[in-house]
Amino acid sequence: MVGLGNPGLEYQWTPHNAGFMAIDRIAQQEGVVVQNRRCKAMTATCHMAGREVVLAKPETFMNLSGLSVAALIREFEADPARDLLVIHDELDLPLGSFKIRERGSAAGHNGARSIIGALGSQEWLRLRIGMAPDLPPKALAAGRGKHLGKDYLLGPMRKADLTVLDEVLDRVATATRRILSDGPAAAMNEFNRREPNSSAAE
Repeated sequence: MVGLGNPGLEYQWTPHNAGFMAIDRIAQQEGVVVQNRRCKAMTATCHMAGREVVLAKPETFMNLSGLSVAALIREFEADPARDLLVIHDELDLPLGSFKIRERGSAAGHNGARSIIGALGSQEWLRLRIGMAPDLPPKALAAGRGKHLGKDYLLGPMRKADLTVLDEVLDRVATATRRILSDGPAAAMNEFNRREPNSSAAE
């Protein structure tokens, strides 16, 4: 289970680090600390839904995430199509929402692009956390979230937005357990249909 982000305190509370925040939330709930250095990542191991799970936050910067993910796959002799879950931010989804997806292109996300390049495959599970604030659904559907740019992605989040994200991270943690216990299809059926709380996204 790999959360994407950028290392360093200056990036800690930025939209691009939603994946790191998700891993930290899961680790907190599981009573572990992500602090072991392994495969160009900070890692922790825990048991979730009866399975041993490695939680990882790459220490490479976002656009080199694939180096760490590929090293983890080799280290644990894992099959990306069955054993890998990547959690990352998504500017085409509104803040307050997330979506689980079994495969697909990078859709403009540099971390996803790096992983696809390193693994030579788009066949891996990803959970995308919506980070586009205050944009109507039609604007998001038209891809306007992508135009917020790196100044938004790498800038500190507003306190109100962090409050919304805090609630989402708990649901993300619940969704990862559902994936582990019942598989991606069941988790998608349960969580992808849920509409974000419209008042929370305002």
